[in-house]
Order: sequence, then structure tokens, then C-alpha cells
Amino acid sequence: MNRKLGNSDIEISAIGLGAWQFSEATSFHKFFWNGIDPETTEKIIDVSLKGGINWIDTAEIYGNGRSERGVSRALQSLKIDYPAVRIATKWNPLFRRAKSIVKTFPKRVENLSPYPITLHQVHNPASFSKPETEMEEMFKLLDDKKIEAVGVSNFNTKQMVRAFERLEELGYPMVSNQVKYSILDRRVDKELVDRAKELGVTIIAYSPLEQGLASGRFHENPSSLDSIPFIRKRVLKRKFEKSTELINEMSSIANNHGVTTSQVALNWLINYNGDTVVVIPGATKPTHAQLNAGAMNFKLSKEELSLLDDLSRQFI
Repeated sequence: MNRKLGNSDIEISAIGLGAWQFSEATSFHKFFWNGIDPETTEKIIDVSLKGGINWIDTAEIYGNGRSERGVSRALQSLKIDYPAVRIATKWNPLFRRAKSIVKTFPKRVENLSPYPITLHQVHNPASFSKPETEMEEMFKLLDDKKIEAVGVSNFNTKQMVRAFERLEELGYPMVSNQVKYSILDRRVDKELVDRAKELGVTIIAYSPLEQGLASGRFHENPSSLDSIPFIRKRVLKRKFEKSTELINEMSSIANNHGVTTSQVALNWLINYNGDTVVVIPGATKPTHAQLNAGAMNFKLSKEELSLLDDLSRQFI
């Protein structure tokens, strides 16, 4: 199940592989993820690619490049060649100006070599520069054929439009906005998703399983919440009881399709808004990767999409 990435000719699978968990549990990442060894990383990526996933999303800030390097090592070990897999990464804007986009780009290339960067994104709008200035710097990389496409991440509607319009003036489409979006967190449905549809911008949904809560596994075994890092646990507990009815319905739909609750959650995201939304669930085990990829192998009915829409509107 492939989609065009924004108004470009790049085709990506509706489900990609998010690589935040490959940060090697360094710095603040350890509060969200336990460490994953290189062998497991390789298996996760192998299973993902064999399941039909053709792109991986990483970032400079994920372990200060450790995720990028881990992705590259695994792909090289698996002897995967471009364009069988495409790479998306992100520039870290914190305490920086836009000019560092070009300045730090060689490090992105070094970490991900020999794989080219398909999509380069501004990780969030927290730099000292305007969205327009950031797009002017990204334009230089596009015009020099060093990347294929530009996106943003965590931009609100106004910021997204400003970036889109400036890059369009320079002759290129801005193809994506990566935002937190799940059936248990639909705040972007208030305005941003509809505007993205109008512009032809792909929404890349991160945390599409709400860090595991949308899988139903914590509802089946509430005590399992105690085994995860404490910040992640605090976040999930806030929505635990509110989501019970929705999770129960998702579980029922999953049984009807012979799939899992997490696959229903992902399938709803990639189909409810037509071709606008793609998702990048993470995976800490090969079995997770297999389930993620398998969510592309069925389609919820219009009635099921509508029912889950109704039950999840409390999270808009």
C-alpha cells in the first residue's frame, strides 16, 4: 500500500518505521525507551522491509545521531540497497538558527552513508529563525540535489502554511508535516489535517499507537504499565480509563478481521483521511514490526471507520 509523499513523485508505504527507539537509551530517551541491541535493531528493520515497509524515519536528536548510525549499520548488514529503502531524518533546531541546517547536513550524510536522504525535516518550530528562513536553507539542499524532499515536524497550521508558501515560491513543494496523531490523540483534526489536504501535504503521524496504549495490551493487563519507563507511564495513565470503551470496540473489530487491536488503530489512521496520512510506529521487537507492516493488508469498512471516529472524538 504505497502513497505519494505530498506533491512529489516519491512513493512511500502507508506505514513506515519510526526509529526513535534506536537511540540506545541515551540522555532523556531512556525515560521513554529501553536500550535495543544492534542484532535486534537489524531484525526489526529486516522484518519491516519484508512486510512491505519501504522507509525509515530517524532524526539527529535521536541519541545525537546514534539512531541514524544504527539504521545505516543494520541496512548495510542486511545488504539493502537504495531505493529499496528510503530514509527520512530531521534537523534539530533547538538553540540554533536556520543556517545550521546546511552546516550540520554533512553529519547527517556521514551517519546515514551510504544511503541518501530522501526527506529532510525541521524537527520542530523552536529555532531562532522563522519558518521562511528555514525553508530558504532547505532549498539550498534541494537545489544542490543533496536531498529529494523537504518536510516539517510539530508545526501548527499557521507555521506549516508559512513554510509551505515560502518553499513553493522557491519552486519546490513542501511535502510533509510530522505530528503526534493517533486515534487516542486527534487534536490535529481540529484544523491542521484539513489544511494539509488542501495543500497536498502528507501528514506523518508519530506515536500512532499512543506509545502502546492503542494496542489494548495495557487494558488487557493493567499491571504491565508498571514495567515501562516512568514518564511514558504517567502519560498513558491519563488516558487509560477514558479509552476503555474505544479499545473494547477496536478489539471487537479486530476479532472480526482476524487482526490485532493495534493493527486496527493503524489501519484507521491510514484510511480515515484518504491518502493524506501515513504513520511511523516504532518497534522494539521483530514481532511488533511484523504487526505494524501487517496493518496494510486489510481495510476497515466505511461503517467501522465511522464508528471509531465517533468513539474517538473525545480525543479531538
